[in-house]
Amino acid sequence: MKIVACIEYDGPPYCGWQKLSHAKSVQEEVEKALSKVANEPIEVVCAGRTDSGVHAVGQVVHFETDVVRPLKSWMFGANTHLPDDISVRWVKEVTAGVDDFSARFSAYSRRYRYIILNRKARPAVLHRHVSWVYDPLDENEMHQAAQALIGEHDFSSFQAASCQSKHARREITEIKVSRDGDYIYVDIAANAFLHHMVRNIVGSLIMVGKGAWKAEFMAELLALKDRKRAGPTAKAHGLYFVHVHYPAEYEIPDEYRLPSF
Repeated sequence: MKIVACIEYDGPPYCGWQKLSHAKSVQEEVEKALSKVANEPIEVVCAGRTDSGVHAVGQVVHFETDVVRPLKSWMFGANTHLPDDISVRWVKEVTAGVDDFSARFSAYSRRYRYIILNRKARPAVLHRHVSWVYDPLDENEMHQAAQALIGEHDFSSFQAASCQSKHARREITEIKVSRDGDYIYVDIAANAFLHHMVRNIVGSLIMVGKGAWKAEFMAELLALKDRKRAGPTAKAHGLYFVHVHYPAEYEIPDEYRLPSF
């Protein structure tokens, strides 16, 4: 039996998604909780690994087991054993294409949202959940600049030096920059992402928003394929893994919500 689940978590207390021997991870906590429900070891495969400090409201995982439990028992049971900053949002058994389905490799696209608090005063309550930019930002210029990134490109200019991907070609299907009061939202969807790709794109868009770069420079930066020419990496705690889209044949829930303040 193959089970798929949606996980929500608060990023800062953890070293990231991936299980490590020397630090607390989200994966470790999820596997421990599910293992208690199953009364046997459970290992999960995620749709996309997130870095230390990055949040998720729509991480998707799958696991295989011969243990039979009602779906609500997997969800409520796991949540009973999880810390308060991690929650299983829904659980579903994969019945169509079960042999082929993978939370990681079956995904068509992944969606992230980056949240910037753009005001003079630093945040207090939300200091772990938004990125603060003191200087006024022009969200319209940021949005215009971002449109140069839509399509399939070599995103080497936005690839972390530590990235282990074999190539830097990815396809961004949507990118939007909008404002609601003091909050600026950067929404981006792509077939896949390079390590730090979203945060490096946001760092460059902030340079445009401040007026340090013209909007047209984003297209030039993309063509340069040089990480050293791009902006600084935006802080992790402004980033949210929002949604994973799968082919309809797998009947995976496709609704998502965008975090906002």
